[in-house]
Amino acid sequence: MTDTRRPSSHLSSVQLQALRQDLQEQLERRSRHLLGLRAEAQTGSGADDTWRELLVSLTAADRAIAELTQALDRITAGTYGRCTHCETVIPFDRLKIRPLARCCIDCQRRYEAA
Repeated sequence: MTDTRRPSSHLSSVQLQALRQDLQEQLERRSRHLLGLRAEAQTGSGADDTWRELLVSLTAADRAIAELTQALDRITAGTYGRCTHCETVIPFDRLKIRPLARCCIDCQRRYEAA
C-alpha cells in the first residue's frame, strides 16, 4: 500500500537512503563519543574547569543524538525533508549539507533574524 500523502516524496529513494545512511553514521559516531565522555565522567573528580567542559560536552552529545534520532524518526514517518513551519519541501542540496535541517531557508532566515 503506497501512501500518496508521503511528504518526503520529493526525494528519490536513492537520495533518502543516502541521507538516512549519513544520519545513521553520525548517530553511531556520536553515540561512541558519548560513551567515551561518560566513561571519562565516571573517573573525573568534578572539581575543575575540565569537569565543566566535560559536562558541556556531555550535554552537547546528548542533544546531537536526540536531533539525529528525531531526523531518522522523521524519515520513517515520511515527514523528513519538509519545513516544520511552512511545510514546503527542503531541497536535497540543503539536506545533503545540513541533514538535520528542519526548516526551509526562508523560515530559517526568519528564525535567525528574530
